[in-house]
Amino acid sequence: MNRKYLVLILFVVQLYTVDAQTLITGTFNVRLETPRDTGNLWKDRKVYVANLVRFHGFDLFGTQEGFKNQLDDIQQQLPEYERYGIGRDDGQLKGEHSAIFYKKDRFVLLKSGDFWLSETPEKPGFGWDARINRICSWVQLKEKKSGKTFYCFNVHYDHQAMVARRESSKLLLAKIKLIAGDAPVLLTGDFNGNHTTEWYQLIANSGTLRDTYKEVKHPYVNNGTFQNFGRNYTTGDIIDHIFVTRHFSVKRWGVLTDSYNGKFPSDHFPVLAEVQLGK
Repeated sequence: MNRKYLVLILFVVQLYTVDAQTLITGTFNVRLETPRDTGNLWKDRKVYVANLVRFHGFDLFGTQEGFKNQLDDIQQQLPEYERYGIGRDDGQLKGEHSAIFYKKDRFVLLKSGDFWLSETPEKPGFGWDARINRICSWVQLKEKKSGKTFYCFNVHYDHQAMVARRESSKLLLAKIKLIAGDAPVLLTGDFNGNHTTEWYQLIANSGTLRDTYKEVKHPYVNNGTFQNFGRNYTTGDIIDHIFVTRHFSVKRWGVLTDSYNGKFPSDHFPVLAEVQLGK
């Protein structure tokens, strides 16, 4: 074969391979560290949280509820990841985080930021009918191999306040448009709402973001995502979601029901979605 054509073929094959790479994304409420969780203390769970992440090979994943020491524990066990996120109580280290982990050998961090789910999103505080601070953290990442860039937003909605959850979706959509524009976006989080809730539907029907669950023919749904350390098996509600913009196609989606010795790494099951940037 003519050497010139061989080089051209190899280049096309390599270009297609780079373009066809997928991202394994996830959302994982790791459950805050509290002495009330007798039998499911963080010191006993943390190794299984890390084992789950490592085995399923997440390229990036959003976490909810983790305190700084918990996030440090995860990163210590998984040094191949870098993370971004600040504490919701003071905008620094205090309180729960909505942190984003990403593989540092695959991605470069270009930008990052945060906003609170309130009428004053630029500073710590709770909004509407909520009585707890809630935060959204975001990053812009560049994939080293392909040079492609995208945004990832990670959020945790209030667990009780009805108005706050609805208004949080409106704020989130506005902030994504302001920060990311028409760029590719992944949105992960614990939305404390299933597919029937108004705040979920505001996002899923926005025309901007699509639920990855609905983009696959056979979603892997053996359970809902909140099981309260095994005490809440009666509901199949999915309240932890992964959304994407039109720039992504979705290969597979599933609720990960991993266990250890009859116990679970968290009171939530994590969700995995394998996506491809650029169809």
